[in-house]
Amino acid sequence: MLIQPKSLLFCCFAFLMIGFAIGCSEHPEEKQSGVLTKSEFTTFLIDVYLAEAKLDVLNISKDSAIKLFIPYEDKMLKKYGLADSTLRQTYQYYMEHPQELELVYDALIDTLSLREQQVKDVPIPVK
Repeated sequence: MLIQPKSLLFCCFAFLMIGFAIGCSEHPEEKQSGVLTKSEFTTFLIDVYLAEAKLDVLNISKDSAIKLFIPYEDKMLKKYGLADSTLRQTYQYYMEHPQELELVYDALIDTLSLREQQVKDVPIPVK
């Protein structure tokens, strides 16, 4: 399954722009408790983007995709042992710290690009 680069880049760009718009005010640089680290947040977002890519391939309406994604999101929260409040605090923190959010997305894009390259490098068996 390949992730469409235009779709991924658009999502990343939109998320970063929102983060820059909201995070332009000054805030203390200390992380709050209950906020995922950059590494944890990157790993979580990778799963989110992979889930979205799977739904993209189904070519279904946005409403149907949202209905399918909600149970998966709950499953991801359980997988990572996260409360939805922790996820909200994490999103809020990184929106207020766009430089850190940019580092998260740099790692996310690098990881997804590497995974895509690894999939492309796997030979397809001939029958």
